[in-house]
Amino acid sequence: MAAIRASSRRLLSTLSAMPHAPFPPPEALSAATAVKPFQPQVWASLQPPPTSSLHAFASRIRLFESSLPGEPTKQPPANLPEILTQALTHRSFLKLLAEHASQESSTMATPRTNQEWEVLGNHLMGLFAAEFVHASWPHLPTRIVKAAVSAYVGPQTCADVAKEWGMGNMVRWTRIPKEGDQKAVTQQDAYASAVRSIVALTYQHLSIGHARALVHKYFLSREVDLRPLIKFRNPTQALQETVKAFGREKPVSRLLKETGRYSISPMYVVGVFSGADKLGEGFGSSLRMAEFRASEDALRKLYLTKTPPHLLTLPTSTFDSTASSEPFSGLSKWTTKGYTAGELGECEVLYGSSDKQMRGKPSGRVASEVSATPA
Repeated sequence: MAAIRASSRRLLSTLSAMPHAPFPPPEALSAATAVKPFQPQVWASLQPPPTSSLHAFASRIRLFESSLPGEPTKQPPANLPEILTQALTHRSFLKLLAEHASQESSTMATPRTNQEWEVLGNHLMGLFAAEFVHASWPHLPTRIVKAAVSAYVGPQTCADVAKEWGMGNMVRWTRIPKEGDQKAVTQQDAYASAVRSIVALTYQHLSIGHARALVHKYFLSREVDLRPLIKFRNPTQALQETVKAFGREKPVSRLLKETGRYSISPMYVVGVFSGADKLGEGFGSSLRMAEFRASEDALRKLYLTKTPPHLLTLPTSTFDSTASSEPFSGLSKWTTKGYTAGELGECEVLYGSSDKQMRGKPSGRVASEVSATPA
């Protein structure tokens, strides 16, 4: 019993020494509650995240533990709780604060939001993802590259990462409906802004190399299936023009297998060949469907040709990891990285040369046969 009392006293002394807002707050006991009832949930949402939670979050994602080879772990800044609180404060929080803040707190300074960091982090994540996608799949069309970048670092992915990081209870925001030209603010927007701000914070307080390592570790290391993103309107004609552009023989469709031709559910397997090389294979309940899928399979094999990991080089790998405030200083250090530019692939399928009056070959337009589906 004595040991339990001693541990209880130590716990109470520790809790009393920790900074925290008094509860119940003074406004809950004032006469103003007779006019406007006290709302505990709103009061809790107005409080900043506890300092212990902020330090635990930074340690959980290893924010200041170096991810670069040969570099020691850096000490977190003295104002870590302050900058993390700003990174976790969405601009919509100002509206909630203005609506529910008490008169006594009206003289307090307006909290800083992550609006500027969100923009910077979004551009950095887009840069890292775009170069990674283009270098990994050099033949992807532009539309598919954009859809793949959105799949890797888009708002939905950022919101999912925020939940995995355990940021849900620390992000300060409020839901705002759409009014006129003003966009609505949802939970996904608030969580995504917090994650982008963490990337910008890493760039500002560490280096662009650390920000790049953070994005590669938590975003670009994920497996994203790019096949559903590629859709073809006429894959047979697109394949013919593609094979012609590469100087290969004209593709020929051949029936490989079939079963149940005269039954209610036939099945055909068709292969597309260029000379003796089989380019693709597809199946279907009709010959036309099987040929369509075979041509689609051949084009996807071209577009989704991936660079081997040991041959993958990225332009941002030349950046000096120690340069943060002046990222374009010391250019002589960058040239010693040994960067080798990747391959420029056949990223667009064009056929049907036509003019502005849409006169020309059968398609009647000059357009890519590839369209991206939403990620």
